[in-house]
Amino acid sequence: MAISARQVKNKKNADGVATGRSGTVYDVSIKYKTGEGYKTYSKRGFITKQDAVQHEAEMKIKLNSPTYMPMDAANSKQTVKEYLETWVESHGKANLRPSTFASYKGYIKNHIVPHLGHIQLKQLTPAMIDDMFQKLYDKDLSHSSVRYTQRILSVALEHARKYRYIETNPARDIITKFGKQGKTPDPYTIPQMQQLISHTIGTFWEMPVILGGLYGLRLSEILGLRWRNVDLEKGVFRVVEQLPFGMPANTKILSEMAPVKSEERDLYITDVARKFFERQLALQNKRRLFCELSGSTYYENDLVVAKENGSPCRRDRASANFGLMLRHSGMAYIRFHDLRHTAATNMHQLTGDFYTVGKILGHSLKGIGIQLGISTSMEATTAQYVDVRLDRIKIVLQTYHDHILPKKYIEQKKTQDKKKGNPVK
Repeated sequence: MAISARQVKNKKNADGVATGRSGTVYDVSIKYKTGEGYKTYSKRGFITKQDAVQHEAEMKIKLNSPTYMPMDAANSKQTVKEYLETWVESHGKANLRPSTFASYKGYIKNHIVPHLGHIQLKQLTPAMIDDMFQKLYDKDLSHSSVRYTQRILSVALEHARKYRYIETNPARDIITKFGKQGKTPDPYTIPQMQQLISHTIGTFWEMPVILGGLYGLRLSEILGLRWRNVDLEKGVFRVVEQLPFGMPANTKILSEMAPVKSEERDLYITDVARKFFERQLALQNKRRLFCELSGSTYYENDLVVAKENGSPCRRDRASANFGLMLRHSGMAYIRFHDLRHTAATNMHQLTGDFYTVGKILGHSLKGIGIQLGISTSMEATTAQYVDVRLDRIKIVLQTYHDHILPKKYIEQKKTQDKKKGNPVK
């Protein structure tokens, strides 16, 4: 018979969860003909006979189709843990950035495997996945983290479906509704940026805030910016590399940098920004001098932003400390990456030139359009912007920076210093 009944001691319910009670389940076995001779297809453990009959009818149609490929029985029996660990190594190393690869491995190890790792791939159901999400919420995992877990699992299981390890992707049939994530903090306005700069002048955060909030650099690009790529004489600096991912703690010397995440770019050093570059360079020269006088080591990494002894800063530590600095300053909370959004939003509002803003941030035309929520049609961009040169970048940056520190206040300060007999800076 194609359908047979058998008794089990621990029957599962319709959601695939063991009930602890004995009962009858139904197995489907179909013998079919291929070009290589006769083969047998089987699937066991249907809760009702009706389910088994329906599956039998569906499979007879599929198995008689010359284009149908049966499941890979051996791989469908591996556990979710076994599959995901193999999948993330083969897929991740070839297709993901190192930081994304590391986060995938962490989420699989910490959030998926503890709940689903012991289940055979072919036995995984949408109900089991929904149950995992509820348990993650019960452990106070954030909404964005649970959603990210779903994304990883869905991609992995979709690959398993394409490999013919499973018939369908159970992560696509879940009933958990994620909706939109919590509201991203609004980018800082120009007055808020002015307030933030006032809080950070003379601290470690002075230069990172200028590069992040006035130029839109990523934190890894800021921590990886080297003086060899800054030309104060010509008034230009180049964003061509960034801090390598996963830099070990207590690293003193950087042997090599990583390429930037997006496009390499040349950015104009405005009059406003020049003062901060010059002050940072002078400060580091003083630190180097006093290290030499005291007999301590100053690590020559050529970094624009570094620790007091010249060694590199870790990105994760800097990101966490930025939130502490904002709290102590009484500023509205944003992530450091939101300074990049701040720069993009303020430059676009002041100039309307979203294409040049995209080039300043290293984004594609489509990417900056999505970030600002505007059309990315090339018809909306005039031909003169298609080839963005440094002079256009200069205009956009100068416009924004002059609103951060208007020239009239600089002139007033010079006049006041002259009257008081102070040196004019």
